[in-house]
Amino acid sequence: MKRDYSNLIRVKLLREMKTGEFSECDKLPRELELAKQFGVSRTHLREVLAQLEREGFITRMHGVGTIINRHVMKVKNRMDIEVEFLDIIRQNGYLPKVDQIHIQTELADSFIAEKLQIPEKTEVMRVSRVCTADGKPALYCEDVFEKRLINAEYTLKDFELPIFHFLKKCCYIEAYMDLTQLHAVLSDEKVSEVLEIPVGSPVLNMEEIDYDIWGNIVFYSSQYFVDEYFEQTVLRKKL
Repeated sequence: MKRDYSNLIRVKLLREMKTGEFSECDKLPRELELAKQFGVSRTHLREVLAQLEREGFITRMHGVGTIINRHVMKVKNRMDIEVEFLDIIRQNGYLPKVDQIHIQTELADSFIAEKLQIPEKTEVMRVSRVCTADGKPALYCEDVFEKRLINAEYTLKDFELPIFHFLKKCCYIEAYMDLTQLHAVLSDEKVSEVLEIPVGSPVLNMEEIDYDIWGNIVFYSSQYFVDEYFEQTVLRKKL
């Protein structure tokens, strides 16, 4: 609950910096004034500001104040910040939609067993989706997780949203962080057929393993992006 509320304050403050009250400011007001304006404690506000600083939107300097990084604000899409795929497509100016959903139960082979750190032949669920941009295939995604995690009834409609929503609703699990590897690959027959591109076309593949707050693996995901519909920027800071 606290995390959700903090994110609400973060989103509201970002909106004010981008298009609202602070859109023409170089710096944010002092913490005491800002906390009063948003109706939160200074401790809570500092947590939000710390997150925004980690994300590069602001820089806090002793004796100077909280500087708004306008050059970062102008970036539409950030690969280093978790954003759901449909929102990425929307932010790039296209109408997003989940066009195809396929669910199957299978036994984990050696590859999936290693990714999920489970014994081979453990029962898993594989959820495949195609997301479209203005009606054209833009993303193919496969999510795999242990079937035993499911603790509630579900329907196909529960998979129309990103897998995080299903896990929270039907498995009572919330993904806290992920480790993702990026690969530039050539599409094979399966990916080419789904994305309606020639075999051997270059695509970006993201292999993602998500963890809960205790470090337990929640699911494995493999995603293929058609470059035309995704423009991403990564912010890197010297530590």
